[in-house]
Amino acid sequence: MKRFIVVISLSILTASLFSQEYIARARLEKEWGYINQKGSWVINPQFEHANDFREGLAAIRKNGQWGFVDKKGTFVINPQFEDADDFSEGLAAVRSGKEWGFVDKTGRFVINPQFEYAKEFQEGLAPVRKNGEWGFMDKEGKYVINPQFEKAKTFVEGLAAVVKGKKWGYIDKTGTFIINPQFVRANSFKDGLALVNMVGDWGFIDKTGKFVINPQFDDAKDFSEDYACIRKGKEWGFIDKIGDYVVNPQFIDANNLSDGLAAVKVGKEWGYIDEEGKYIVNPQFIKARDFHEGFAAVLQGKEWGFIDKTGKWTVNPQYEKVKDFINGMGMVRKNGLWGWIDKDGTYLINPQFANAHPFVKVK
Repeated sequence: MKRFIVVISLSILTASLFSQEYIARARLEKEWGYINQKGSWVINPQFEHANDFREGLAAIRKNGQWGFVDKKGTFVINPQFEDADDFSEGLAAVRSGKEWGFVDKTGRFVINPQFEYAKEFQEGLAPVRKNGEWGFMDKEGKYVINPQFEKAKTFVEGLAAVVKGKKWGYIDKTGTFIINPQFVRANSFKDGLALVNMVGDWGFIDKTGKFVINPQFDDAKDFSEDYACIRKGKEWGFIDKIGDYVVNPQFIDANNLSDGLAAVKVGKEWGYIDEEGKYIVNPQFIKARDFHEGFAAVLQGKEWGFIDKTGKWTVNPQYEKVKDFINGMGMVRKNGLWGWIDKDGTYLINPQFANAHPFVKVK
């Protein structure tokens, strides 16, 4: 009986894995299509422009009009819009004539075109602009928050950053200011903290508007892996979530931690440190990207290659451009054409595309 249950469980898992596939948009010449991980066309090149798949559909442009296709290339929504964004929470913002509205996955207008601009739905609400002011709509097309803001971002973690009187603050889903407008710039919340600029200096606030880390930095990035990259004067360092320095400012440039390591620049060269500031890979590269899936792309001379976390070359420098590894596949450009390699540098898809984007999961 136990063996039967294990077999059934494995079958369900296998079916789940194979029900998902990865598709990338690519073009040979002027027209875009979509390929699978073997490099074969699953949707032949035919589009003037193409977005990544999202929620099972991809926005494409054909004969100057935007529509949506499924992963087989079938038009689910025929090209008919002047512009279109990706689907989010079951709806997509599209422009008909000069006005934006929202359609469902059948192409039916759920919210008729009436806005000067519209952003995607997040947490059940979408920012929309009418008569120069931003408000928020629900999925039934009703104003939950009337247009009144000069700028607005989508809701994240229950709050949205908006501008009122040329200052940024944060509102809840009733439109009530939870944090009054007072900031020159403001990012969306991430893990309970938001990066804000107060008259030139950057700091971090919590959801009550209290400064957890006082404004004191000349530049800063959002937290990543519990640490944030900050600049004091001309030098970059790293702080923890209470604002203490874990690595004192000393770098000409720096990226946030990714896969446990951060790319930092000393003099003219890039290397990698751990969260304590110890060099794991000494500065030696002209450019360096973040680690993903255990590997990082670095530039030596005029060519890109990949290293592991010890700094050892896993793929020797030989490419004109590269993109990070995703699902075990790295994008590389050779002789002006894009292809994909595995982590040993073996071509999975030979360079042949004039332009391409990374693979995305499509259910």
